[in-house]
Amino acid sequence: MAVSRIHAESDIALVGGGLMGACLAWGLARQGLRVCVLDEGDIALRASRANFALIWVQGKGFGFPAYTAWTKAAAAAWPQLASDLKSDTGIDVGLDQPGGFTLCLSDRELQSNVDTLKRLHNQPGAVAHPYEVLDHGRTRALLPAIGPDVSGAIYCPLDGHVNSLRLFRALHTAFKAGGVDYRADHVVDVIEPQAGGFLLKGNWGEIRAPKIVLAAGLGNARLAPMVGLDAPLKPSRGQIVVTEKAAPFLCYPVVTVRQTDEGGVMIGDSEEADGASLTIDHGISSVMADRAIRMFPLLADLNVVRTWSALRVMTLDGCPVYEQSRSYPGAFVTMAHSGVTLAPQHAYDLAQAIAAGGIPDEISVFGTRRFHVPACA
Repeated sequence: MAVSRIHAESDIALVGGGLMGACLAWGLARQGLRVCVLDEGDIALRASRANFALIWVQGKGFGFPAYTAWTKAAAAAWPQLASDLKSDTGIDVGLDQPGGFTLCLSDRELQSNVDTLKRLHNQPGAVAHPYEVLDHGRTRALLPAIGPDVSGAIYCPLDGHVNSLRLFRALHTAFKAGGVDYRADHVVDVIEPQAGGFLLKGNWGEIRAPKIVLAAGLGNARLAPMVGLDAPLKPSRGQIVVTEKAAPFLCYPVVTVRQTDEGGVMIGDSEEADGASLTIDHGISSVMADRAIRMFPLLADLNVVRTWSALRVMTLDGCPVYEQSRSYPGAFVTMAHSGVTLAPQHAYDLAQAIAAGGIPDEISVFGTRRFHVPACA
């Protein structure tokens, strides 16, 4: 069996080249580390291919105030990330942060969303984020294309969106330019802790590294126990519908509908527990389309050009997991559902912490201990 070798100066092996892995690889390289990325390649069940490209603060952190703070910090850092990526690669990721809307199709739906936000802000240790509750008239003033079924909306000025394909391309371009050793089609089957580091094996051969980061999405559930870590996650299937390009009509992202900078409209409003199949459920996509048309009637005249589904990474409480192994301190696991929103935190703060060799208190709150507190109480 041929042996694939990390060059002698490599400091860290990162398993997974999706959005999380790409952010970390770029960030770690910027910290002066020599990084090798072992990526499954295009056969991977990438959450990155199903992302909706939102930068979304609104409603984040119910039951977990630290997540609100982490998300707000990410939104605030997004202009810096977009600027740094453009400086490194010349690629404009299409950042737009005009604020975002949650549109409601009944008074009851609007009140339910308002009640949730009130509970979020009233919880112990809450970190507030700004929002406004708008009636139909005030919503229509900002979104003239809405239909009569829209009762009102919740608006948060911190929200926005990006061009997700350009973001992914920029990150990969940037980390390669920074000297990252990227290896596609390198599925990691086994990780063996050894003196001074780790041995990673696959049908392509084996490599050694003094430190490793698991950023393999759903694959973390299989790999994490090999290095004394836990990866409490569940696959969440999501579907997206994309229309043909249209004249600009939506200048703000809506949590379930957004018009891209290239003109197409993305519709995504599903979160399904079925983690066994990627088959499109047309019953669900038709409900998604119906709600979108009720929000914006002009969508009824647009052709659908593409639909897809993917398995997204969802931890047991929906919040990120970042943890260092106690048994093997050179190993880290990273997981997050909101990969686009949190990209700056992963590229800057988390990468800096891993490069320094440990998870600081402000990040360790996202460890897996929170899932075991009731059992230990």
